Amino acid sequence: MCGRYATTTDPGRLAAELDALDETESTAGAGTFTNYNVAPTTQILTVVERHEHGHKDDDPRLRLRRMRWGLIPLWTKAAEPGVPVKGKPLFNARADKAATTPSFRDAVKYRRCLIPMDGWYEWVVEPDPDAKGKAVKKPFFMAQADGSRLYMAGLWSVWRDKSLETSEPLLSCTILTTDAVGDLTRIHDRMPLPMPQEHWDAWLDPDHPAPAELLETPSEAAIAGIVARPVPSLVNSVKNNGPELLDQVSEDEEAGQISLL
Repeated sequence: MCGRYATTTDPGRLAAELDALDETESTAGAGTFTNYNVAPTTQILTVVERHEHGHKDDDPRLRLRRMRWGLIPLWTKAAEPGVPVKGKPLFNARADKAATTPSFRDAVKYRRCLIPMDGWYEWVVEPDPDAKGKAVKKPFFMAQADGSRLYMAGLWSVWRDKSLETSEPLLSCTILTTDAVGDLTRIHDRMPLPMPQEHWDAWLDPDHPAPAELLETPSEAAIAGIVARPVPSLVNSVKNNGPELLDQVSEDEEAGQISLL
């Protein structure tokens, strides 16, 4: 699963790289996407492909949008005018079941996105040798060995309060997960689903469902560039947020970490 990740992506720079429209500029807090400890319900950066509103015959364009991490299904009721009922954040969706799961199946057809990130965190829980009977959570950071950006497959939704004549749209998203493969299985049995650039056109196509094979577990070769490294336990708390969370732990600390070798 993926419940925490890091991103240093600048939307303006990314828009230029992808020849995309930066629609985050019109939202509150635009430009503040650097976050070393992204947690569910945070507003995050996503990439979608959509037609211009009211111009379905025009070619769709890549667009950067700000969305709440934790998908809100279309049919969610309102707790109060314009505010959806609170529930467990749907921040992950199983890629192998999303097409048949009520909360996600509509999005699988026509609202798919990419979620850029530097990498994601997972924890290994093992007995603490210094505390009898207790366990310790040891965090690892999974990222490209060359430091390049990852793009994970996601789904998104637009929620409106149907009881109101006019309601501001609330955009939300979820990250698709799949079975972990290769050395990553030693950290966790699940991982976010990477989406290689050669599949972006098919994945983001707003007019057609994505080929089923894009939801399949990737091969070991496809994720060969992703490595896991132990990082400081500071990341265990969402209150901590800074580049130090990505530091390689010291040799003394690393001795207590689980090795991937």
